[in-house]
Amino acid sequence: MRILMLVIDVLVLISMLGQIYSSIVMSRYVFDFLPFSGNMSLARRLHILGAYWGFLFISLHLGLHWNVILAMSRKAVGIKNKSKIRSTITLIAGLMISGYGVRALISRDFPTYLLLKSEFVFLDYSESKFLFYIDYLALMGLCIFVAHYCAKIIKKLRKKSAFQIFSH
Repeated sequence: MRILMLVIDVLVLISMLGQIYSSIVMSRYVFDFLPFSGNMSLARRLHILGAYWGFLFISLHLGLHWNVILAMSRKAVGIKNKSKIRSTITLIAGLMISGYGVRALISRDFPTYLLLKSEFVFLDYSESKFLFYIDYLALMGLCIFVAHYCAKIIKKLRKKSAFQIFSH
């Protein structure tokens, strides 16, 4: 679990560093005093990659820490005991959000930008801003769901293997 968290954290860092570098190179006016005369084409590619991969990595990072967020939410609302009904409802809601997130991943053509098949992002400015944000929140929800349940599976497998070691 620690290795997975470390890998995700390093990937978030790399994407952020790519964003910082590309922003400095592409901003010809704000950072004019710096001795960067970088390649604008490379900076544009790094910027797109950093933005799209960074969005996914940060969402996965949130998913790995989702238990903490849930615990804080339960505490804020005053929920002290666990409930199978509440767990089932949240699982179903998570599956529905994830399903919509898969649809958003495909309809927003995310793989094209993740794999740098296009160096320009084409946005439909006539589209509702609300739907735009809902799609991206659903995509984030998909990543959170996947990371959260992968973490649960890893913890369960680790517990199971530790139990088998001590039972022999």
